[in-house]
Order: sequence, then C-alpha cells, then structure tokens
Amino acid sequence: MQEPFDLLIRNAQIVDGTGAPRFAGDIGVRAARIDRIGDLAGHRGRTEIDLAGRIAAPGFIDAHTHDDRLLLSGGEMAPKVSQGITTVIGGNCGISLAPMPRPVPQPVTPPLNLLDGEGGWFRFRRFADYVQALRRQPAATNCAMLVGHTTLRVACLDDLQRPATEGQITQMRALVQEAMEAGAIGVSTGLFYEQAVAAPTEEVIETCRPLKDFNGLYCTHMRDEADGIMDSLAETFRIGREVGVPVVISHHKLVGRANYGRSEETLAFIRSQMKLQPICLDCYPYTAGSTVLSADRAATSARVIVSWSQALPELAGRDLADIARELGVSQEEAIGRLQPAGAIYFRMDEADVQRILQFEDTMIGSDGLPHDASPHPRLWGSFPRVLGHYSRTLGLFPLEQAVHKMTGLTARKFGLAGRGVIAEGAHADLALFDPDTVDEAATYAEPIAPARGIDTVVVNGRIVWRAGRATGARPGQVLSRARHGEAA
Repeated sequence: MQEPFDLLIRNAQIVDGTGAPRFAGDIGVRAARIDRIGDLAGHRGRTEIDLAGRIAAPGFIDAHTHDDRLLLSGGEMAPKVSQGITTVIGGNCGISLAPMPRPVPQPVTPPLNLLDGEGGWFRFRRFADYVQALRRQPAATNCAMLVGHTTLRVACLDDLQRPATEGQITQMRALVQEAMEAGAIGVSTGLFYEQAVAAPTEEVIETCRPLKDFNGLYCTHMRDEADGIMDSLAETFRIGREVGVPVVISHHKLVGRANYGRSEETLAFIRSQMKLQPICLDCYPYTAGSTVLSADRAATSARVIVSWSQALPELAGRDLADIARELGVSQEEAIGRLQPAGAIYFRMDEADVQRILQFEDTMIGSDGLPHDASPHPRLWGSFPRVLGHYSRTLGLFPLEQAVHKMTGLTARKFGLAGRGVIAEGAHADLALFDPDTVDEAATYAEPIAPARGIDTVVVNGRIVWRAGRATGARPGQVLSRARHGEAA
C-alpha cells in the first residue's frame, strides 16, 4: 500500500502560474511540497478535495501590501487568504514597522500611522527583532518584507523637512545593512509623501548602497504620479542603475484629469528602459487610491471617502463633501477637524487602469490598508476583481494570464524560489476556485467582504481558508529573496 498524500486534490483544471494553457490533473501534496501531478486515481490522501473541474492555481502573491502589523495582530490574515493570497510583500511606500531604534514620535508621524496610530507596534529596535517576532508567531500567509526609507528617516532625522546629513545617511545605511542581513528583500521609498519629499535622489542612492551585495530590490511609490511622472520614472531608473539593483514601480498610475491617457507614454518609456536595466511594476485594479487625508489630495479628487478618523471615528465611511455639509464648514476645515485621518481618493481614469493591467510585466498588488475603519475595497477584493471583472467579464486577458500576473510573474520578479507555480517539488501554496463565479464582493459602501468563488486556500500544504472561513492554521513563513535569482 502506497503512503497516502497529506492532501490530494482530484479532478482539477490546473492553471500552473506560467501563463501556459490549463490542463486536467490531480495534485498530491506531501510534507508542504507538491509531490505529484497527474492521474492519481490509484492514490489516497489523508485529506481529499474533489474540484470537479474547477481551477487549481498557485497561491496568489500580493506584490504590494501594508500588512507589516497585520501579520502579528491579525495572523489569520482573513482579508488576504479569503481572496486566495498565500504570500504578501510588506514594507511598501517607505513605510515599515521596523527598525525603530528610538521611541517613535507622538503623535505617530504620517504615513507611519497607516500601520499604527498609537505607536505601540513600533517597538522593534532592529529589523532582526521584527523578523524574529514574525517567525515566533507565524501568520496564515507567507511574507517577504522591505525596509522603509521613511521609517529610516523618522528613526534617524530630527527634521523631516530637510535632506539627511552625511552622518544621518551613514546611520540609515547601517540600518539597511542590518535589515538585509536579517532577511529583508529590499528597500522601499515613498518620495511622494511630505515626510520624504525633502530627500534628494542622492540621499536615496547612498542609503540604498547595501542592496547590491544582497541582490536586493528598490521598490518605490514615486515622487510624482501626476504632471511630473516622466521625471519621476527617470529618477527611479537612475536610482536602480546607480545602486545596481532591480527596480519595482509601486502601484503604477496616472493621477489627475490632466494626465488621463498618459499611460501610453509611461508604458512605452518603461518598456524601452526594460531593455537597459531590470524593471517591473505592480498595479491595483481600481480608479481610486487611498492614503492619509490631506487637503492637497482632496482638492484634486472627484470624490473623497473618509476611511478613518482619530478625532471623529464615527464618520469613517462617509463622503467628505457630506461631512463638510453637515458640519457647516468648508471641506478644508472639515479635513482639519478629522485629523489624523485617512481617505479614499477618486483620481484615476479607467482606461489607464486597464492599459496598465494589460501590460505584460504588470504584477497585481492590493495596496490595501488593513487598519482603516472603512478601508478601500481593494483590501478584500483586488485579486478576485482581476479574475472576475477584468478577465472573465471584460475579457482584458485570459484567465491563465491573469493568474500568471498574480503568481509566477511575481515570484520570479521578487526572487521567491519555489513559489508561484504548480510544479512537482514546488511549495504547496494553492488557490482553488470556481472560474465562473470568482469575483469581488467588497464595495466602497461595504468594503469588508470575503470574495466569491474561492473554495480553498492552502499555504505550505495546510488549509488556511475553507468553506468561507479561516481554519485557524498559521503555517506562514518569512521568505527571503534568492541571492542569485532573476534580476527582475
């Protein structure tokens, strides 16, 4: 008698993450790895799932998250596993929970308050302390973590409105070195944010110098995603060249009506530069973004929804225009009364979103903010929205390509060995779903809702989501980037 598989998935249509056409087969999992693929009719499994022709895909990899704290404070990772995500990339936009070698300022400096408004979670003096906490208290998903440049500035600078001095750059560079030694996969910047906008290009380059020795990544929320986007792309590519590392353009988008349609221009430039240096990009499938509330951003938005407010928490989920009207004040004064706060901003064009999603090297990232009281629906809905709305309904690309953008492409660009594909010997991260019904359920009005059509989610061979609920299993691992993997 053959030893049974730990998990046996029967009668699957396998979409393997490479972009290749789907094929019928069974999948046998043993010891957290995919052991066999094929006709396994003569085999048994300790746990068996009959998909009856539904899809088995690699677990989705969220290329852009702010899950640094959620991994510890909400380890079931329900917003993620409910939509088939098995690995998250954290520490984006210059914001990471570590390192914080001195007490975090009070009130917590925006945008760090997107992770924790009270400051208690910024308790990891070294990045290694944070990684140790993640390993000691595993989450349901795997994670790969970036160290944030704005976090480094808050840790080392007393005046964020000025460029770092040579001595402060030396301090930040030492923190990057420590983070990379501890297992970080790269550095992220948020040069768009007020707390980092004073950082010249040279500060970023010199801070990021340790990355090359670790085959690290440079991921960036660019300085300008509006009128100055071409200059920001050029700056991003220069940083990658001078540091000697691959570049990831975070949540590529065009902001403001004057820039609608310019994705044709930006994507052409990105494509041309890809021939000269390693570059990739991610995108979320919505025309609204979300971050901290500010008058400048609100003034250039067609609509603003308040996603959280420390001063007036009862107003989360309400339109800013309605709040101002009820308070009998201008929108600018309403913003002042709500602070500190977050918001959802409608500032993008659907045609640009579709064009960027279709671009062959675009990965999918949710950019969700898990601690907002009334979050952007992308937190719960990004991946099923791509599969349902954009692939099945609009026909923007076939299912196989949609899955590739969420799995094999992302694993390759981030250097996550053995992830993102269904292949014998690969890690058993799997998303099992119905291709006819999979879709988002989260909306702007009701943003917290598990996706439709996701049957089962498996992380490292263990079921973490089944029949519409988390199982309580937390088999996630902290992943590192292959030292000599693909250079994006």
